[in-house]
Amino acid sequence: MFKKLEQLQTLLDHAVENRARKDANVHGRRSFLCKVGAALVGTAVVPMLPFDRSNEARAAAPRGRQDNDPNACDYWRYCSLSGQPCACCGGGPSACPPGTEPSKVSWIGTCQNPTDQRHYLVSYADCCGKLPCKQCNCHNTEGDMPGYRMGRNSGIHWCMANNSSSFAMCTVAVIVGLADEAAK
Repeated sequence: MFKKLEQLQTLLDHAVENRARKDANVHGRRSFLCKVGAALVGTAVVPMLPFDRSNEARAAAPRGRQDNDPNACDYWRYCSLSGQPCACCGGGPSACPPGTEPSKVSWIGTCQNPTDQRHYLVSYADCCGKLPCKQCNCHNTEGDMPGYRMGRNSGIHWCMANNSSSFAMCTVAVIVGLADEAAK
């Protein structure tokens, strides 16, 4: 039995060696390196190819908003708020909770008030100085832009400009004015 196993192993060794020699005659080292290089470049280019974001667009489409409960994520001022509204954390829609301070930088959004059907510019500022309260976590991204449009992106850590602390407890939504008048 061992003799047959040795013969099979020798036969397999010769077959692999012959195949490797044929491949080496047909495809040189440069050809191999060229293919490996093309594969590396190809994998680097794949993230730059366009991809379908239609589900994200549907998820970010404007939804029905309400004007009654500032503790709820569907409160109209929170159309571009990503995080915890300060109204859930001991503050108000436009007031930081005690012991925190508003971030020196903020992001903006344009939200429609369901009561008067007008569009308002809303400035979102993180309240810094305490750990997140995690009472009600909202992720509304209407009009959110990629990270290279910093003032329109809600996914940035906005307390970085404050001296006192880098923690963001919650977010306020301050009405800046009417969007129609700001465009004039």
